[in-house]
Amino acid sequence: MSVPIPGKSSWPELVGVLATPAATTIAHERPDVSVEVLPPGSPVIPDFNPTRVRVFIDNNSIATRSPSSASLAS
Repeated sequence: MSVPIPGKSSWPELVGVLATPAATTIAHERPDVSVEVLPPGSPVIPDFNPTRVRVFIDNNSIATRSPSSASLAS
């Protein structure tokens, strides 16, 4: 198992940004994490995974909350 590269763990500046540019920014800044883009109503397991960043979007593909490696289904 690989250890995550230390670095940024949240992206509050991406709230209000379209999903694709938001995911691209996260992948560029943290290539060691996987990025999940989740539309409204997506089923999610409320677990902590430091190698995953969830981008929750609205029906217009806009990020609705700060993407974070600690994103929980709240």
